[in-house]
Amino acid sequence: MDFNLYMGDVAESARKEIRDAGFTELMTSEEVKDSLEKQGTTLVMVNSTCGCAGGVARPAAASAIHYDKRPNQLVTVFAGQDREATETARQYFEGYAPSSPSFALLKDGKIVKMVERHEIEGHSPVEVVTKLQQLFEDNCDEL
Repeated sequence: MDFNLYMGDVAESARKEIRDAGFTELMTSEEVKDSLEKQGTTLVMVNSTCGCAGGVARPAAASAIHYDKRPNQLVTVFAGQDREATETARQYFEGYAPSSPSFALLKDGKIVKMVERHEIEGHSPVEVVTKLQQLFEDNCDEL
């Protein structure tokens, strides 16, 4: 089996899963800047191909957004795939080390809080949904 072909299939499946959940995929530095500098709240999911992304983070992302309060904007960057976009997004995550998968909540272009890999890996999707919805409760308006 061609490893690059296999990884391409895995990455495309991961991309599709988060897009289908309602997140807009940001693939360039310009797209990231345009999205993250908007007024309001933005949830950024830093996607990856690891098991905890597929088994916990993406399912949690898809479930967490079904809540009375949620961010104005849902976006995603893909660590290890879209390097420029991911590096640009991480410039907005001041005070946090690079982490994937992870979630960042921004308000008016400034980081509010992150749910980092260590808060995802080894946890259930329900636990991550609870963390995300608490962030939404504390920082987002009702839609």
